[in-house]
Amino acid sequence: MPEGSYLYCDVSVPAPLDQPFTYALPETLRHRVRAGSRIVVPFGPRKLTGVILRCHDEQPSMAAREALRLIDSEPVLDDELMALGRWIAQYYCAPLGEVLRGMLPLAADIRHGKVWSLTDSGRDAARQLLLDAAPDDPAAQVLRLLEKRPLSAAYLAKALPLADKVIRSLERKGFIVAEKVTVERDALRARAERLRVELTPGLAEVKLNKSERELRAFLELHPGSHNLKDAGQAVKNASIAARSLARKRLVSLKAEPMTITAAALRARHTMNPTQQAAFERIREAIQTAQFRTFLLYGVTGSGKTEVYLNAIEATLAEGRSALLLVPEIALTPAVAGQFFSRFGDQVAILHSAFTDVERSEQWRRIRSGAATVVVGTRSGVFAPVRRLGLIVVDEEHDGSYKQEETPRYSGRDVAIVRAQAAGACVVLGSATPSLESRYNAERGKYALLELPGRIEERPMPTVQLIDMREEFLETRKQATFSRKLIDAIGQRLENGEQTIVLLNRRGFSSFVACRSCGERVECMNCSLTLTFHKRDRRLLCHYCGYAEKVPSVCPKCASEHIYFLGLGSERVEEELHHAFPKARIARLDRDTVTGKRQYETILQSFREGSFDILVGTQMIAKGHDIPNVTLVGVVSADVGLGMPDFRAAERTFQLLTQVAGRAGRGSVPGIVLIQTINPDHYAVRMAAAQDYAAFYAKEVNFRRMMAYPPFSALANILVRSEKKEMAMRMSSDLALLFTPPPEKMRIMGPAEAPVPRLKNEYRYQFLIKSSSRKALSESLRNVRRFALDRKWPATALVIDVDPLTLM
Repeated sequence: MPEGSYLYCDVSVPAPLDQPFTYALPETLRHRVRAGSRIVVPFGPRKLTGVILRCHDEQPSMAAREALRLIDSEPVLDDELMALGRWIAQYYCAPLGEVLRGMLPLAADIRHGKVWSLTDSGRDAARQLLLDAAPDDPAAQVLRLLEKRPLSAAYLAKALPLADKVIRSLERKGFIVAEKVTVERDALRARAERLRVELTPGLAEVKLNKSERELRAFLELHPGSHNLKDAGQAVKNASIAARSLARKRLVSLKAEPMTITAAALRARHTMNPTQQAAFERIREAIQTAQFRTFLLYGVTGSGKTEVYLNAIEATLAEGRSALLLVPEIALTPAVAGQFFSRFGDQVAILHSAFTDVERSEQWRRIRSGAATVVVGTRSGVFAPVRRLGLIVVDEEHDGSYKQEETPRYSGRDVAIVRAQAAGACVVLGSATPSLESRYNAERGKYALLELPGRIEERPMPTVQLIDMREEFLETRKQATFSRKLIDAIGQRLENGEQTIVLLNRRGFSSFVACRSCGERVECMNCSLTLTFHKRDRRLLCHYCGYAEKVPSVCPKCASEHIYFLGLGSERVEEELHHAFPKARIARLDRDTVTGKRQYETILQSFREGSFDILVGTQMIAKGHDIPNVTLVGVVSADVGLGMPDFRAAERTFQLLTQVAGRAGRGSVPGIVLIQTINPDHYAVRMAAAQDYAAFYAKEVNFRRMMAYPPFSALANILVRSEKKEMAMRMSSDLALLFTPPPEKMRIMGPAEAPVPRLKNEYRYQFLIKSSSRKALSESLRNVRRFALDRKWPATALVIDVDPLTLM
């Protein structure tokens, strides 16, 4: 939009509403506003940060409230990203404001908070309390502070230990009222080790305290720029003094660029003929600047990463930028380090393990053009990359590309839409492509590139199925590990080789039950059993986080006969310690990885040989190249097969194939032992054979018969409420909207969700299959209008387009 002077702007706010709101622009902003910039606006009693959609002089039909403050002098979302946001809102049936908020990793720029002030009745109560109450009365202390001036919630929390509880009580009585405020975050709040301090020329004519004088003296004696943390070793309280001096403009503070640890430099691999052929096809599309989508199907260890690296080099040679998406947050440091060793300072990383400040810094490097190779997880697809030429989606089948909150978008599918608009090339890489992607390649929508063998002609691992039913008949023991797996682990320990053991279930035991009455201990918020975590000595719900102590007696019949059933990764680790007391064993799951750097620390220690055995959930199954791993053991291949979900077989096949691919990636051939009670199930059998083509043929035939994707467009509608009667009534009302069912569509429901109660909400769902994507989109828009017209609560309706799970 050309620059000019405007009277009004249309703003999309992060609220569950499908319309923009028009605001009047104050005189000071009329020449500065641009579409795509963020602006702070009043919204009811709140102040929200929205994105400007349009600037104009068209007077609205009703009086417009005035916008408060412009945050960005330059748009943070260009026309291309704004168009992408509109497409996501339309396709995934999500409010545009919530989509645009999710596209910006700039939370570090804005600080939200509450400011408390006294009401008229509060002032009267304050006078009375100050006369009658004891000096140390918490309510009197809060009122005494607020009588002087309004104060932030953060200030009150620091000033008084019980402030939160007292504030809630005073608010209920109507004595105080909160105003939500949105302010720009102080850019000087970065950690000391991330800031450099330098003296600003000029005399200090203001009064300085001791620390400020000492820091000024230090900088005068040592000219130049200094890391603030290092300066703190010479000057006491240097961090506080430097920030104070910076506000007085007596020193300058600048954030240091974030460092990325490069992987150990390795010799550039010479690509084999199949890698070279795949690369040539991709390079041709890059050089002609045409939109093409390639499905790079390569077995585990086939060298897909080398093809990615060469494709990115070809993109940079054309003066364009590249974006690499990886499925899990934990893969990013390892992958980024590898790319950094090849491309140096051109690499930027975007993922949620970084602080808000770090993410904002990387985002600005990308927007300025300083970074032309971007490595990120799902939300990295929104990176403001200039002259985009290539998007690589590694492990394209992975479920973590699908967002689980509004907007429920697929990072892989959004990447393809973005590349199409930019005239860029897309490479979808996987050893186990999703059925949808493989079917698109079969129809000619994607170009199929294959890497059928491992690099350097390394053999694929030998895979054996162990029938645990036969194991029980032969040993008469209900054992966690088969004899063959125990022997194989022992041999690896003797040879100095490493082992990975997978069980895709957390905790020690799956649930706790009573032998007398059969009662199971369930979560108070969800219709799910609690999982026993032995290390923490508690029962935990993995969905809502509710925890309680392990009962000594049955809560229903008071029997003492409590027992623990099921198996988790924590128990696997304990039993391995008993079986191999001298082995060094590490566990990798969500219970051991609590900090943002712990995943990489554990994995790097295993890679360096500090551990002999690595136990874990699906976190250990993909993306890791550890040459000394020669054995992979799968404790139970059947964990996911019983889920009430049409993708259960596909997910099981992918997980087993991926974890099997961790074995034998060095000079020693690998062995994979898969324990199962369903050795005849096609997903287990074909994963053992590493036969993707046979699995695809079998599964795609099942999907065709049942009209599941890719043979229909699918949407899952969830109606939820804390009151069961309300949830049932809303779902019954919604069912009338689908009576009779729209043409080209099949409606299943309403029915209880597979997990009927979750996080204290009762849930009913509709599953919609449609042969027409257009008809499905129109029906979903009607559903949203229906909910808005009947003033349903904002959280009552969940629409999931192209759902990956029906749970």
